[in-house]
Amino acid sequence: MPDLSFEVVGAEAPTFAAVPTLIFRLRITNADAQERIHSVTLHTQVQIAVTRRRYTPEAQAKLLEVFGEPERWRETLRPLLWTHVNTVVPQFSGSTEVDMLIACTYDFEVVATKYFNALGDGEVPLTFLFSGTIFYEGKEGNLQAGQISWSKEAAYRFPITLWQDMMAHYYPNSTYIRLPKDVFDRLYQYKATHALPTWEDVIGRLLQTNDEEVLL
Repeated sequence: MPDLSFEVVGAEAPTFAAVPTLIFRLRITNADAQERIHSVTLHTQVQIAVTRRRYTPEAQAKLLEVFGEPERWRETLRPLLWTHVNTVVPQFSGSTEVDMLIACTYDFEVVATKYFNALGDGEVPLTFLFSGTIFYEGKEGNLQAGQISWSKEAAYRFPITLWQDMMAHYYPNSTYIRLPKDVFDRLYQYKATHALPTWEDVIGRLLQTNDEEVLL
């Protein structure tokens, strides 16, 4: 029965992907270098190990919606689920490397986006949890199948600048906000009624009105 180990050895953001995408390079090694692996159906759960880094006061303020007041972080800081990835690993013996593609979103309704956006610098501590099925050649040359142990995992720290540069490439000097249709319709009507040329003008006018009401 194969005994696979996993190591994330690098990460990059391709320039010409259809959507913001991170590619993590995964090295897979079998304890028996002579054993022939026909394929692996690999399932990976990616978690953000939030307790494995420090946070500036600025980051704490931005993470208020995620973890609450910093005074409560001893209770509220828990690993965040980022995503699940399915990967088909082709035939190999000994070791091999494959790419894991993670499509990223700039939707601020998504907790991972809020977390990444709050970090000014440093690294994002990630934990990759592996499961799946290994198809391999038995001692008699027949095809056999076995399960990857649930204990298999790998840690990786990727620089937050990689995520920041990627989002700046796809959304230059802008962000993405998803709105319910009825709220958008009200904003659109406000824009038309006040003859405002851009959405920046709409938001600016509303913020200015709100600030004036607070001062009053």
